[in-house]
Amino acid sequence: MGFYWRIKWTQKLEKGQSYIFVANHTSMTDIMLMLVIIKDHPFVFVGKKELARIPLFGYFYKRTCILVDRGNAMSRQAVFRRAQQRIESGLSICIFPEGGVPPESVVLDRFKMGAFRLAIEHKLPLVPITFFDNKKRLSYTFFSGSPGKMRALGHPFLYPQDYEKNATKKMSSEVYDLLLKSLKKGFN
Repeated sequence: MGFYWRIKWTQKLEKGQSYIFVANHTSMTDIMLMLVIIKDHPFVFVGKKELARIPLFGYFYKRTCILVDRGNAMSRQAVFRRAQQRIESGLSICIFPEGGVPPESVVLDRFKMGAFRLAIEHKLPLVPITFFDNKKRLSYTFFSGSPGKMRALGHPFLYPQDYEKNATKKMSSEVYDLLLKSLKKGFN
């Protein structure tokens, strides 16, 4: 497809450690880039159930992701149980906290709280990642995109034990501000 990637890590991932990975969601290429940059740390995505209906893609998606129906409270709670099983088996979890790809005009959409609750409940380091170029490479707009670079920045990890009251909200707000600032500043 003509994409080449580069990631800059500010902190090193430890072998054998499970993490909660979060990144801004900008494109259909986000999943592929995440798989490439985190290749040495097996993980599973948490994704919306509706995508399982897409022919062919849905077949693989159902078998490799923890699916959530956001309109169903029981489904949202079940994500925590399934995530616990995956974490206990040594996997990490990846969530795009925006919950979907935002409209073209939105730089960073509001976050859902699931990733931050998982990090706190399971006492796992949360790894924020900024994707800079994916929207330019392959957006949801017809006849757009181009071959080229796909850069990512792995930010310093956040540790749940560093947060006390309102930890979910504080972590979410900190990551949101970090990613937004990073997107505005650009990849250096």
